[in-house]
Amino acid sequence: MTAPIKPQVEIKLQPIRPELDERPLQKRVGLVILATDHTTEPDFCRMVASDRIGIYVARVAYANPTTPANLYSMQPSLAAAAALILPGEQLDALCYSCTSASVVIGDAEIERALHQTKPGVPIVTPTAAVSAGLRTLAARRISVLTPYTVETSSPMADYLTGQGFDIDRFTCLGFDDDREMARIKPQALVDLARAATAPQSAALFVSCTALRAASVVSQMEAAIGKPVVSSNLATAWMCLRLCGETGARPHLGQLMAQALPEK
Repeated sequence: MTAPIKPQVEIKLQPIRPELDERPLQKRVGLVILATDHTTEPDFCRMVASDRIGIYVARVAYANPTTPANLYSMQPSLAAAAALILPGEQLDALCYSCTSASVVIGDAEIERALHQTKPGVPIVTPTAAVSAGLRTLAARRISVLTPYTVETSSPMADYLTGQGFDIDRFTCLGFDDDREMARIKPQALVDLARAATAPQSAALFVSCTALRAASVVSQMEAAIGKPVVSSNLATAWMCLRLCGETGARPHLGQLMAQALPEK
């Protein structure tokens, strides 16, 4: 059998170099998230990503259960994870998306770790973003809802009081696996918001980046008649503002109609 004859194809190299944009998208938001995270990426795609803002994600190793010790164990991996996000290119914001780990590691230590490989980038943590958001809403007296165990919730209470907030009611659900936290039905969070909010509180904070709370913040606000700040809503708000997006998006919650506080 004879081999088939291949047609001759002439390939020409075009020496003309087309004009390049400075960036594929104008703004870049980096996310360092847990290996087990089901929620942050969809939330940021829905609330932050656009034809102007790109979302770029790296995952850091994490193993349940969600305990202070396991959360702290991520700290040595943060710099290497951040280095994988667009190496050698500047970001406009870099968010570490774990609320309880931000408490036990500390905002300043997270910033130091991420700046090892992404120097000069504005760093966003859920804890810092939530604190800024609550202050912007003039909410000093708050109620708190977390999915965590008491062991993991206690440092959160200490952090918030250390930030100058008065906690009227603190409700935790007792989960120790963030993959199960992500499976809590959003409508159930609306119902829980009613029970978790003290009448004298100015706002409700719903903690945990695993919860699908950001998708129902406006429903929770309607149910309790007060502002609601969730972890992912707060970080999305701060990242948008750092990217120069100033437009109000009240359908996402009252916080999304606010500007960043001046430093």
